[in-house]
Amino acid sequence: MTWEQEAHSIREMARKNNEMYGDALPMIASENILSPMCQEMLISDFHGRYAEGTPGQRYYQGCRWFDKVETRGMELARRLFDCAYADIRPTSGTVANMAVFKALAQPGDKVTVLDTASGAHISYGKWGAAGLRGLELHTYPFDQEHMVIDVDGATKVIREVEPVLALFGQSVFLFPTPLEEVAEAAHEVGAKVVYDAAHVLGLIAGGQFQQPLKEGADVMTGSTHKTLPGPQGGMILTDTPREDAKWMKQLDWGVFPGVTSSYHLHHVAAKAIAFAEHLAFGRDYAAQIVANAQRLASELHDRGFGVLGADYGFTRSHQIVFRVGEKKGAWAAEQLEKAGIIANMNMVPEDEHPLYPSGIRLGVQELTRLGMKEPEMEEVAVFFQRVLQNREDAAAVRRDVVAFKKNHRSIQYCFHPGGDPYRFISLIQ
Repeated sequence: MTWEQEAHSIREMARKNNEMYGDALPMIASENILSPMCQEMLISDFHGRYAEGTPGQRYYQGCRWFDKVETRGMELARRLFDCAYADIRPTSGTVANMAVFKALAQPGDKVTVLDTASGAHISYGKWGAAGLRGLELHTYPFDQEHMVIDVDGATKVIREVEPVLALFGQSVFLFPTPLEEVAEAAHEVGAKVVYDAAHVLGLIAGGQFQQPLKEGADVMTGSTHKTLPGPQGGMILTDTPREDAKWMKQLDWGVFPGVTSSYHLHHVAAKAIAFAEHLAFGRDYAAQIVANAQRLASELHDRGFGVLGADYGFTRSHQIVFRVGEKKGAWAAEQLEKAGIIANMNMVPEDEHPLYPSGIRLGVQELTRLGMKEPEMEEVAVFFQRVLQNREDAAAVRRDVVAFKKNHRSIQYCFHPGGDPYRFISLIQ
């Protein structure tokens, strides 16, 4: 192929990807779709520009409009989370965690954390950002029945280890962390409490989950593209007033020059719009997410699926986790994809290897953004039953999934509802 043909082939792959997701039920718990106004920011001139530093203190000229955008974005974030400080520069949730580690810990410092096998994010593990910073990790015990940290065990670990940082938050996140007691123990030994809200950030902002900054967390990090449906990116929040905490400057420097140079200005602009949209629609959206997750979990449970958390309402987040059989998680995820349902294999309690898990993790935040409610969750559960229990032909199920999805192609909970978010936008007419 010529170079031009190579370029066109890539465009064609992107078009096919849009088509695939448009016809499917996307249920990866860490994903979402953008509103039209957020999408517009990603192809604006901000895309190619640099703005190292902070508003009014730049290393480059030409930032006067972006300074206004970033300042407004920080104001919206503080209002959305009812907090004193918001840094919206991190380019991902992992980068936000890296910045906090850079700011508040030194290599060799002790930190306490949930193990990744129990649901913590990889950035809290020895192979992720915590390991990259050279932190000494001490893990909390996990309460497998309630799918949260073991409070008594965690407080004991904190008091014995006396960490610099006590880290909380999960990647598999069904129920709120029992934060107040463990935060009290952390503060007794002089530790800062850091809560990774990547998955549940939009639920927190929408008043449908716990409120970490009110329950003892000194710092909250998060991703802006999961239950908070903005562009891919991260943020750092705290309710400690800047003038009362010298370490606030450390957080600033942890982001820049710590782990960012320029920081994807088009994403910052899209974040600001996402914050405004969530201020307008976030409470309704978050409430519907939780209602949908609980309904889908209940429907799956009634059809014989081994849904975790059955004795405690299944979930209080956007996530559902269920067992499919020993080491059958990968098989189940592959069968679902063939039928047009995009999910991921996941470890469940007693699994030992992440590549050979026994479970599936789901998220309903994208389906909810397309206007689906509780009645549609019953229909979705039937698709799972047909694929994983009845072992129907995947192609036949896929045809029904495509027909079902045709009625749910309009994005909701944004300033310009309507329109197909999976439509491929060609710049060449």
